[in-house]
Amino acid sequence: MILEKIETLSQEIQNLTAKNASEADALYVKYLSKKGAISLLMNEFRNVPAEMKKEVGMKINVLKQQAIEKINSLKENNAVAEGGNDAIDLTRTAYPVELGSRHPLTIVKNEIIDIFQRMGFTLADGPEVEDDLHVFTKMNFSADHPARDMQDTFFVEQTKTDDVTKNILLRSHTSSVQARVMETTQPPIRVICPGRVYRNEAITARAHCFFHQIEGLYIDKNVSFTDLKQVMLTFAQEMFGPETKIRLRPSYFPFTEPSAEMDISCHICGGVGCGFCKHTGWVEILGCGMVDPNVLELCGIDSSVYSGYAFGLGVERITNLKYQVSDLRMFSENYTPFLKEFENAY
Repeated sequence: MILEKIETLSQEIQNLTAKNASEADALYVKYLSKKGAISLLMNEFRNVPAEMKKEVGMKINVLKQQAIEKINSLKENNAVAEGGNDAIDLTRTAYPVELGSRHPLTIVKNEIIDIFQRMGFTLADGPEVEDDLHVFTKMNFSADHPARDMQDTFFVEQTKTDDVTKNILLRSHTSSVQARVMETTQPPIRVICPGRVYRNEAITARAHCFFHQIEGLYIDKNVSFTDLKQVMLTFAQEMFGPETKIRLRPSYFPFTEPSAEMDISCHICGGVGCGFCKHTGWVEILGCGMVDPNVLELCGIDSSVYSGYAFGLGVERITNLKYQVSDLRMFSENYTPFLKEFENAY
């Protein structure tokens, strides 16, 4: 049944026409918006038998790309036609001027930053084009550490100075900012590090080659896992509502020990179970843990005196949870009708 719907929609999209840009925008809303025909197909995809999921998923992706290309083509053709027929009217008033709005990722990033700043964290920034030392080595990744394979890194070049070879790369996480802060600042340290990161991944509805992270770091005397848990609970309840619960599951990261993944109770069904949380009542939102003593020592901090915790979350992940945007690609396509949906979000 779903394959028939895909084929029908494909035929519809091939035959789409638009007389002007407004009609092209209407077609976007009809097929590609959050409540559009293709998004409804994604909802049906959850009920597809396991043996058919790969085939159906590929066909839906092809259909979506077909719709994007067709509608963009209609918009471009109309823009050229309208621009060619209209001479510039110098007597026309400049008003009303259509105002823009903040990007959904910016809205959520600012909200996250505001929450942590109210808890005493300050902002720290660092370069996006980094060296291997700060991205990996000072984060406890040894030269042959298998965890390096977890980061599909964009390597830019190799530089050689005094017989020392240095890899230059696009940072794959904002932990490099933490390393730079620790090597130049003595505790107490309480910072959050927002920024764009890059990984060599295929671009799909669920993954992209660049995305945005916010990582946090707190180092002082006698910092415990209890401190981390309380900060994470406060953040979750500030972000998703006072009824939100959290749970911490053991995990592994090279730069923290012990490490944990944090889930929140699903804010859509209230923890009862729904399609969004895969009927578990829980949704994963971030990773965290106590800073590994090796990281402290590599950055020039005495691990016998100081301890700390760190956490990292994806801005796109939190934005999806708040606004249920099913396709990560929409965040970077700069398509006006999509962005207009967030005009009243702040």
